[in-house]
Amino acid sequence: MACRVCDRRQKERDPAMLLKTYTRDIFRPACNPRFRSVHCIARLDQDVGAALPYLNAELGGFTYTREPPSVTFKIQGRLISVHADRIAINALENAAEADRILRWLQREINAAWERRGTITPCYEGQSRPGVLDILKKLPRTNCRECGQPTCMVMAVRLAEGAAAAADCPALAPGTARQLDAYLQRFDFDR
Repeated sequence: MACRVCDRRQKERDPAMLLKTYTRDIFRPACNPRFRSVHCIARLDQDVGAALPYLNAELGGFTYTREPPSVTFKIQGRLISVHADRIAINALENAAEADRILRWLQREINAAWERRGTITPCYEGQSRPGVLDILKKLPRTNCRECGQPTCMVMAVRLAEGAAAAADCPALAPGTARQLDAYLQRFDFDR
């Protein structure tokens, strides 16, 4: 599936807009065509490499690479990688979800570029919580009360921001507060 995205009225209103058009392809992973989720690759018609450090500063990228420039975000269980010439998104429900995310990224890239004079560029990924640091705070009984098969799986989910300390019913209140304080140092919702 391919789609050309172009809004002439927007370009006329804002000629300084960096990312104006792209073409996107939606596909099932070749490694397992029975997967229900789809992936998206959007090929950008404009080079957005110069905007990536500003986008990273604004959205708090999971990883950042200087050469060639790219920033990866981990949002709601999806990896979104923005390169100078393309955007890759995994684990999508359908093409409509891909389009929503691409429109959002287009707005974010253009907004970061427009405000670049007021943003300090960031050339590093966001610091992440340590899975083993989290595991040390969990009961390590593999009781499954949280719905996960092991405390290690729960620690990974906590590190990814997909779970909260309150999701572990076996945690003592004091330990839950310590774990919350540790996790609050990492901003998953930037």
